[in-house]
Amino acid sequence: MRLDKFLKVSRIIKRRTVANDACDMGRVKANGKVVKASYEVKTGDILEIGFGTKTIKAEILNVADNVGKAGAAELYRILPPDE
Repeated sequence: MRLDKFLKVSRIIKRRTVANDACDMGRVKANGKVVKASYEVKTGDILEIGFGTKTIKAEILNVADNVGKAGAAELYRILPPDE
């Protein structure tokens, strides 16, 4: 699944266009490398998403095309920030 679609389906970012823009600006890293929106995510990838001054680090636990609001949180796990 494409990274921008995963960010939307998992509800980390609310809209796919916003996820696409974040990727285009270099605010999203997968496994330590800046990636484009077309990056194919897989289970076990570590994502780092920059939101202004805040950075969220998450591990992908599952990849699914359609999930409900309740199931979205089961697709990833938030990791503690590196100090």
